[in-house]
Amino acid sequence: MYRNARQAKILEIISKNEIETQEELCSELNKLNFNVTQATISRDIKDLKLFKVSGSVKKYKYASLEGAQEELSPRMINLFRESVISINHANNLIVIKTMRGNGQGGGSFVDSLQLDEIIGSVAGDDTVLVVVDSTEHTAAVADKLREYLL
Repeated sequence: MYRNARQAKILEIISKNEIETQEELCSELNKLNFNVTQATISRDIKDLKLFKVSGSVKKYKYASLEGAQEELSPRMINLFRESVISINHANNLIVIKTMRGNGQGGGSFVDSLQLDEIIGSVAGDDTVLVVVDSTEHTAAVADKLREYLL
């Protein structure tokens, strides 16, 4: 119960404020009588699949996809567009470089596309590795991903 309430409060805080760091988020929650540590916040950020995107006041801010959506919302597309640095491919692999902390969100976006040619993806902190079923399909899949950046 406490975890759910805390995570709901995190989503509320980041929707109303530009929160750039885990320490900032921890401080905001502590002000609201949620006694949390940075380690707890780190787990919550991972559970909530939060991204860092460009802020208007601060350099970066946390953002959410509002749950694991299976359809592509305009917000999800915008988060992908704002976080991707480059998309390159070789053989049957595509490497998507993202801003630090946005790899998992990029991986979620790729998975939500449900393209038949994609066998799977692996996401790290700032990189998504996409495995395509054949070298013949790789350039087309990479181009499809790049379309979301326009």
